[in-house]
Amino acid sequence: MPRADGDAPPLPASGRRTIAPWLLLVIPPLCWAGNFVVGRAVSADIPPAALTFWRWMVAALVLAPFAVTDAWALRGTLGRLLRRHATLLLLLAATGVVGFQFFVYQGLKTTTAINGVLIIATIPVAIPAVAFLLDGTRIGLRQALGIAVSLAGVTIVVLRGDLRLSEDLHFAPGDFWVSLAVPAWAIYTVMLRRRPADLPPVLLLFASIVAGLLMLLPGYVTEYVHQGGFVPTLSALLAIGYVGVFASVIAFACWNAGVAQVGAAKAGLFIHLMPVFATLLAIAFLGEQLHLYHLPGIAAVALGIWLSTTARPPGSRPTRS
Repeated sequence: MPRADGDAPPLPASGRRTIAPWLLLVIPPLCWAGNFVVGRAVSADIPPAALTFWRWMVAALVLAPFAVTDAWALRGTLGRLLRRHATLLLLLAATGVVGFQFFVYQGLKTTTAINGVLIIATIPVAIPAVAFLLDGTRIGLRQALGIAVSLAGVTIVVLRGDLRLSEDLHFAPGDFWVSLAVPAWAIYTVMLRRRPADLPPVLLLFASIVAGLLMLLPGYVTEYVHQGGFVPTLSALLAIGYVGVFASVIAFACWNAGVAQVGAAKAGLFIHLMPVFATLLAIAFLGEQLHLYHLPGIAAVALGIWLSTTARPPGSRPTRS
């Protein structure tokens, strides 16, 4: 029977949640907004496979002490658990760790930031479609309206309130690569709903990262042989450090936890905060100005998220007191 995306999974054994799910889901797009800027800034200096590989190597090193603690607690059953959930781990690694990140970095080499953000902004539309195909999950009219309103807000921000700018958009080869990132992230997000309860979240993330690094290694070696490596300048190391810690460990841990609490479709809508945060970061750190068109765009994104996240599951009825 089709499942409503708003159906929340069982609470943890403690019976309470320590962090509000909406706070968890606001943090990733904030980190990823910076990742988008950093990825574009170093696209000429660090090849995409190298940036993806070292990003996750840093993340693995940061998570290792915590993962080892979880692994030691499960030392008697760890091997059996990993074998049982191997398919899920490999799918999470292929889509979220390898596919999405590599496609974005590869695309940013030959596409503009505007094109890239517009393409990534379709992820909240793709997630319900993938959820329906894989799980039969449905969304209600209010949630669909929220996605549409939020997408309109993203368009206002990206096109700077002038629809005539859309006439100047020229699609480059990089747009194809960024487009591949959309279904990759949609599949990753939907599959998180199947996160096993017997595998701690940190250990699940660490295992998927390790599997992703093994998948990335042949491509990284091939890229190194044909294109060479990169010069480990201070700016390059800082960029890898940022995408490894903030855009990987912190963002993915929060995203995984948030999706587990509210579902894939509602969580996916928070991707629309990326261009909003990118705009605010540019104003705060790059001295760019706040323009009038920013206000209705940001307001539309906020309204769309509110409409979607407050929507009841399809078929449910309000309770009477």
